[in-house]
Amino acid sequence: MNNHKSWDNGRLVVSETGRFLQHADGTPFFWLGDTAWLILKRTTRDQALIYLRDRKNKGYNVIQIMLVHDLNSANAYGRVPFRDLDLDQPDAELSTSFTSYWSYADEVIDMAEREGLYVALVPVWGSVVEYYSPNAEATERYGEWVGNRYKDRPNVIWLNGGDIRGNDHKDVWLHMGRAIRKAAPDHLMTFHPYGRTQSSTWFHNEDWLDFNMFQSGHRSYDQMDEANPDTLVGEDNWRFVKKDWAEVPAKPTIDGEPSYEGIPHGLHNLEAPRWTADDVRRYAYWAVFAGAFGHTYGHNAVMQFHTEERGVGAYGCTRSWIDALNDDGAKQMVHLKQLFLSRPYEERMPNETAICGDPGYRYDRLFVSLGKSYLMAYTYTGRSITLRLGQFSGKRAAVWWFNPRTGESDSAGVVDNEGTREFVPQAVSAPGNDWVLVLDDVDQGYAAPGLPLSR
Repeated sequence: MNNHKSWDNGRLVVSETGRFLQHADGTPFFWLGDTAWLILKRTTRDQALIYLRDRKNKGYNVIQIMLVHDLNSANAYGRVPFRDLDLDQPDAELSTSFTSYWSYADEVIDMAEREGLYVALVPVWGSVVEYYSPNAEATERYGEWVGNRYKDRPNVIWLNGGDIRGNDHKDVWLHMGRAIRKAAPDHLMTFHPYGRTQSSTWFHNEDWLDFNMFQSGHRSYDQMDEANPDTLVGEDNWRFVKKDWAEVPAKPTIDGEPSYEGIPHGLHNLEAPRWTADDVRRYAYWAVFAGAFGHTYGHNAVMQFHTEERGVGAYGCTRSWIDALNDDGAKQMVHLKQLFLSRPYEERMPNETAICGDPGYRYDRLFVSLGKSYLMAYTYTGRSITLRLGQFSGKRAAVWWFNPRTGESDSAGVVDNEGTREFVPQAVSAPGNDWVLVLDDVDQGYAAPGLPLSR
């Protein structure tokens, strides 16, 4: 049995380029995350293990969790996180007769560690700070306490904030970030912001912010607010990546909350269409091709661990989370990770100059990721792709078509790596009929895209 864990390659650090994450020994790390926001609130230990094993088996390696969703609601064992709604009084008592809130949190983090999964922990959700308005000093003491509690866990990453703008209660987030960094200096940290905002707006130059995170959110193009330029991004989550890549100094960035599978467009109109596997796939490929160091997936039922006995849950959810674990989008995310790790990972760079003409508008937009010995191009609609060749090594290029829905690759021969050439997928062009064109320097002898990197 292979008991190797990711952190056996050393702790996670930012690469020298400032664009990606890697292990201390140089092994690249592709973040494939899932949002399990309410796992500590809604699950028993048996249910938590079912979830964690499922996500491990589907190729995920990071689970995003709220440590504290609110102060006064109990977990599945009837325990609340704090006594008297006081951040200075964590309910962490050990007892043989009951499971405290924090001892259960310890168990879940331990289970994730045994499964080889990182946990990206939100210390306290933004709505708690908005509603209870704890002062910065109390938050700092809590940050020091929780940072010390988990400082020796090899699988912990910190998500300061929690669905909130960084300028709301900014002192709280600054004190929280600094306290956790002081207590747990070996853990990476970012800030999980409000929808359609990004951490770099407020905290890019903070020492505790190792990488940026944005929440592209759940709105469709049709739901953009024309009067508010900040919302005009719509579904173009790649624009957040492009903005973060322009920041100095360079820091990695990731979409920590795009549109969830099975959630209504815009969240609150339950009559609106729901995001599908095609949509969540598009968000993932657009972000990573634009330069994100990985991606986080989410599902409406899974993130809130909804059960049918609860009736109608948040955002009109009626699905059982157990059933939703196997939705198409959840199963397809691993193909993206396997694709990028099948080629030299940290040399890749977004490159629009390889595209002949206009990259395209909205769903028709093309994306190119360029390495020293390969090129990948993504089309969500299966449109033709015309490229300027000769931008990577080799006189001849092996041509592949990679299917994001299945993870399978088909060889399409060899071409001269020069001049301009049009590549056409063997399929009808339509939204959701997405393809990745992969061109390799023939002399490198790479295996088919999606297979482990070999020469």
